[in-house]
Amino acid sequence: MSFSTGSAQARTLVSLLRSRATEQPDRPAYSFLIDGEDDVADFNYSELDHKARTIAATLQSLAKPGERALLIYQPGLDYVAAFFGCLFAGVIAVPAYPPRPNQSLRRLQAIVADAQATLILTATSVLTSVRRQLDQFPDLEALRWVTTDDITNGIADSWQDPGLKDEALAFIQYTSGSTMAPKGVMLSHANVLHNLSLIRECFQHTPDSRGMVWLPPYHDMGLIGGVLQPLYSGFHVTLMSPYAFLQRPLRWLQTITRTKATSSGGPNFAYDLCVRRISDDQLESLDLSSWDLAFNGAEPVRNATLAGDAEEVLASIDRVGTDLGLGIGTCGKDGQDVPISDAEPTIRIPAIVVGGR
Repeated sequence: MSFSTGSAQARTLVSLLRSRATEQPDRPAYSFLIDGEDDVADFNYSELDHKARTIAATLQSLAKPGERALLIYQPGLDYVAAFFGCLFAGVIAVPAYPPRPNQSLRRLQAIVADAQATLILTATSVLTSVRRQLDQFPDLEALRWVTTDDITNGIADSWQDPGLKDEALAFIQYTSGSTMAPKGVMLSHANVLHNLSLIRECFQHTPDSRGMVWLPPYHDMGLIGGVLQPLYSGFHVTLMSPYAFLQRPLRWLQTITRTKATSSGGPNFAYDLCVRRISDDQLESLDLSSWDLAFNGAEPVRNATLAGDAEEVLASIDRVGTDLGLGIGTCGKDGQDVPISDAEPTIRIPAIVVGGR
């Protein structure tokens, strides 16, 4: 099965990125705000394709297609490149939250055991941080560790296309493990591309859309919506670390103002946080008129947030819907019921408009 992605016909996420890099090599793909504000790193489609092939060529010399690789990175373009590097090698990506300083590695140990990972991909800075604990976890220490930020760029041409089919496993998505043992879901290329097509249809994304995403890029909204949906629909996205948002929520809305983002959102608490921590004077400096779609999900959606004080922040927004990560996202008109699941069409919730023109 292939999915139409505008100018590209994609059967896998690999063929999708390869098509983008061939047809639109210089088109901006991802920007990451390193400091949450002005320090920016960028990838166009050609640069991401080259970096992914470079990482994949290294992985192909270390692992067989179908082996699983744990990815532990801070949010940023190193993580995006490593994720696609795994796909390009036919290695199954297993994204995971990086451990906080002095946090035990037991959560990573549980994921490695469950996923049967044989490699760990990371950045030099992360490896330096966890190295002092590795002697307490010999099973992790014994794995092949690959720091992708110091792989030479000269080997991209040695990459060999793994010839993936659409039913091939792409990655395993795990829960955070913050309240219980991490649980994984196996996702094929066809699974993900079908979901991305539903999100694009519902959110009405086009190549002219512009994204702004500060969510953790390891699962659900941050990975599906923040990394893969922009690639699928062919639009540029600006990424920010969730830590930068939590430290100063105004950064989210300032970035939307500066980049003229049309699509952005987050869990319910994010809107509450903006209401509580952004002053009236700071609101006066914002222009959110470009923000066509604000999604709210991943935790209970509270009407008081959508219909109450948050109107002060969201007065310029056309639509507020519900994003369900791996289910179909929802959007619609005020009071209109829309399906939240392609698999369970009888389940319906209302989508709400705030400040519609």
